[in-house]
Amino acid sequence: MKPDVIRPGQTIGILGGGQLGRMMAVAARHMGYKIAVMDPVEACPCAPVADEHIIAAYDDVEAAERLSQISDVITYEFENVDLKVARLFEEAGRLPQGAYALEITQNREKEKAIAVEAGLSVPDYRIVTTFNQCEKALEEIPFPVVMKTISGGYDGKGQLKIEGEDQLDEVRSFMKEGGTYIVEEWIYFNQEISQVFTRSQDGRITSFPLAENIHKNHILHETRVPAEVPGGVVHKAREAVEALAEKIGVVGTFAVEMFVRGEDIYINEMAPRPHNSGHYTIEACSVSQFEQHIRAICGLPLLPVYTFGAAVMVNVLGKHKGILIDRIEKYEGCHIHDYGKHESRTNRKMGHLTFIGNNLEEIDERIQQNQIHLW
Repeated sequence: MKPDVIRPGQTIGILGGGQLGRMMAVAARHMGYKIAVMDPVEACPCAPVADEHIIAAYDDVEAAERLSQISDVITYEFENVDLKVARLFEEAGRLPQGAYALEITQNREKEKAIAVEAGLSVPDYRIVTTFNQCEKALEEIPFPVVMKTISGGYDGKGQLKIEGEDQLDEVRSFMKEGGTYIVEEWIYFNQEISQVFTRSQDGRITSFPLAENIHKNHILHETRVPAEVPGGVVHKAREAVEALAEKIGVVGTFAVEMFVRGEDIYINEMAPRPHNSGHYTIEACSVSQFEQHIRAICGLPLLPVYTFGAAVMVNVLGKHKGILIDRIEKYEGCHIHDYGKHESRTNRKMGHLTFIGNNLEEIDERIQQNQIHLW
């Protein structure tokens, strides 16, 4: 069955008005679409590029019904939106991505389980709800381990690295009454990579180049393309995401983060929407992850992906923004993105820089010249 085509002039509703919603909206606007956004923050980044902004909490059913009424198709910009609201959109025939991908990626247990069902490797893990269960898990999985909340948490929030039994008091404090947690093996990896791809409503997949991610203090600092990994890893990563895409029934842009150890890959996390590590695609590829996402949810054919020789994306956090603004005329050879956030907190993502070139060595020299390596 052919998907319904959403044509320029019709309205795309976006649940969530952060930077991802803003970049989706900008891509959609170039194509002639109208934008409605639902977000509780009046001055959210997406508001200035939207035709209508419904200021409401993500679980506000009445507001969600309003968004459904004024939109011809709806998407979401992050996975921690209300599942009940997503199902409302799905039942109304407005959510081509469906609610299932959200259900999976909102829950680390379901995320791990579906990867295993798809025949993929994941770190050894246990699901625990009590301190006694956690103690048993720590007996079965060698230290160090990482303990995470089963849902929510990002950029290192909602997780605890456990090096040994002397941290049991810390573990007890970390656990909240009635909470569910995942205790998983700490993977000693050579690299962390992400594969961003887009799947159309008729099941066709286009992939962006495999990217290597460099973190600082649990927050993505740099994404480097192409990922400098053993040759077999590129093929394994592509096969892995295609297996997951079919299993979940992905529609739109989707990202899978993986650990690389030797030539082996381990699935870490998934994101059912455009991803921070795919921002380089705006300038470095013939089509961005955002335009490809809009094309998928609107029932348009996906474009082939052509890429520059290399690219590096650097996140601009709150602690960097003042430096960037003060020296903006000195930054050469890079594209600058500001997300339009009014409150600049130390580790909040405020924007990003993208460098493109023939190879990573050339780009690294430019980063050194711009003194961004000191961030």
